[in-house]
Amino acid sequence: MKHLPLLASLLGCLSVNAWGQAGLELAPTTIGAEEPDAEPGLSLEQSSGMASRLGLSLRETPASVAVANRQDIERRGAQTFQDAANTLPGVNASAPPGFGGFISYRGFTSSQITQMFNGINVATGLARPVDAWIYDRVELVGGPSSLINGAGSVGGSLNYVTKLAERRDQAAEGLLSYGSYDTTQSAFGLNHRLSPAGAETQHYARLDVSHNTSNGYIDRQQRDAWSLAFSLLSDLTPDLSHTLALEYQDEHEDSPYWGTPVRNPKAGEMKIDRHNRFNNYNVADGLYEQRTVWLRSIIDYRISPDTSLRNTLYHLDSQRDYRNLETYQYNADNSRVDRSTAYLVRHQGTQSGNQFELRHEDRLLGLDTTWSTGFEYKVNSSTNSPANVPARNSVDPDNFQPGYFYGLPGTRQGWVKDKTNQVTTRALFIENRLALSDELSLLSGLRYDAIDLDVTNHRLVTASNPRHLKRSWEPVTGRLGLTWQFLPSANVYVQYSTAAEQPSGPQNFEVSTGKQWEVGSKFDYLDGRGTATLAAYRIERKDFAVTDPLDPANSLPVGQQTSKGIELASSLRITPKLLAETNFAWVDAEYGEFNEKVASGAVVSRKGNTPTNVPQRVANLWLTYDLAPSWQTGVDARYVASVYADNANTLTLPAYTLYGSFLRYQVDSHTSITGRVRNLTNETYGKFAHVSPAYYLGTPRTFELAVQTRF
Repeated sequence: MKHLPLLASLLGCLSVNAWGQAGLELAPTTIGAEEPDAEPGLSLEQSSGMASRLGLSLRETPASVAVANRQDIERRGAQTFQDAANTLPGVNASAPPGFGGFISYRGFTSSQITQMFNGINVATGLARPVDAWIYDRVELVGGPSSLINGAGSVGGSLNYVTKLAERRDQAAEGLLSYGSYDTTQSAFGLNHRLSPAGAETQHYARLDVSHNTSNGYIDRQQRDAWSLAFSLLSDLTPDLSHTLALEYQDEHEDSPYWGTPVRNPKAGEMKIDRHNRFNNYNVADGLYEQRTVWLRSIIDYRISPDTSLRNTLYHLDSQRDYRNLETYQYNADNSRVDRSTAYLVRHQGTQSGNQFELRHEDRLLGLDTTWSTGFEYKVNSSTNSPANVPARNSVDPDNFQPGYFYGLPGTRQGWVKDKTNQVTTRALFIENRLALSDELSLLSGLRYDAIDLDVTNHRLVTASNPRHLKRSWEPVTGRLGLTWQFLPSANVYVQYSTAAEQPSGPQNFEVSTGKQWEVGSKFDYLDGRGTATLAAYRIERKDFAVTDPLDPANSLPVGQQTSKGIELASSLRITPKLLAETNFAWVDAEYGEFNEKVASGAVVSRKGNTPTNVPQRVANLWLTYDLAPSWQTGVDARYVASVYADNANTLTLPAYTLYGSFLRYQVDSHTSITGRVRNLTNETYGKFAHVSPAYYLGTPRTFELAVQTRF
């Protein structure tokens, strides 16, 4: 933690400044420890800032929206924010090296799913999962959502929200855990009022720190990670507040695991050598490192009882380093593993921007209405410095020396810049909710983006690779939704939404587009003991780049892809002691127009095929039972259907079901002890299929003991 002294000094300086955080409505100070936990469940009365800027609850929003709040994260034992995302309907997230945070949702993957941090859309590579301790909740909205999040978001959006200072005199919490493979976590959180009681200006500070270590279930894979979040909240006047928030993440992983090779013949269901499934074929000095620093300044001002504004100014700085031997394949008779692709790369990225929004409640033609309007400006700059050599060699899987990176032929030390991509975005947006009657409401919105791309080539300038390349796009996206609250406890809705996606590569194409029709319902049942949401949708994405069938070296903007599906989520208090929570998602995704260049050089149509790593069904189930006032137990299950590993749909990764259980003892009003078993049946399963082809194996059966306390 070479940066900790600097951070400590910075935090010391910040603590004496009159800065802070606020919400749009300033809440009274809470004296003492934490407030009682709310009843677990879908909590449709809570709001989500990523689904709408109008302050609507999940129930009022005519869209499929789900939230895993802090209580859900702790009850389900989510270790990272990606684990929390996997508890939401239809999400299948994994973290294979080189892919950052991979998400499959509603038939789409990668850049078609926007991943945001605190409502800010950043580069996908930053979504590599880190410890969930510093996060307050994870939010999900289904389908095209460019109105809120900007370009992208064809399949949906995830938002990871960090803990911030609260208006409380004093609160403290801590967590210590130890588990299989020497996995440890040490975490604490402090919230404290800095100003004397009764002072005209009130200041509150919060600090959360988490340290994680693990030897990993794959040989020679060791991980050490720190996460830190600090925020300072100031209520400067009864109507004006400010937040200064700092986040720091540092992760180091030795000999990262890059997958398990698939045995020959490679056809149908992919098979691995289970005897050698924990082998790590990376070099001994393989490396992954990431350091990320966030700084945000948030102003909330209540201009009048009906009008308020929020402004968020931010800066992000990130650096990621890779040094690995990344590709492994069995030879023809499966007696040896051929290793290749020595890759040394540094990713450096910064993003600075400002988000401004104004909310106003009024009446229009005698009807209640709420408006939200604003603008966004951001500059995202990323520089890659890659070095890639074949470095082919062969090893005996039963007895091999991993070797060292710089001992491989063709490798060299040092970073050589390749390209810098700078994307400047200016956006204007407006959103409105109109109450047509006591039961019927109309939600509408439009967004205009002006996107400028400037690519700087740091290597040899040629006719096909100039020093500078500039492109511009101006997409307009929107949403229209109608909600009918036909009962106080039940509604139905219909929604139409659109998205735009910036093209990749040097071609001067227009943006690809997406559109969705969705119908759904949100309701309580059995006298309020149960709550459920149901959604059915159809999404169409078109005009993305595919290979030209007449010229494999060229691309055409004619790609098409569709998905249709159903999502269901429910929470039911079966008895006063037994709680059941579940969600299920089914999707049918296929390419309408898609061409691929194969190894022979020919171009093959994949029309009608399913995209890779898209499961048709994903389901979760949790049962929690209160054995006694101080004892609680529970079981959980997660099912993920098989996925295709290639666009030809000839290779499949098998379906899997994972089971877990926990037992919790409440020592006193402050402290609990939890024992947890994950993957009870020790299932061998693949979370992600590499195109090598290779498995990315999930975690085997593990045990964990955790002590958590709050004051």
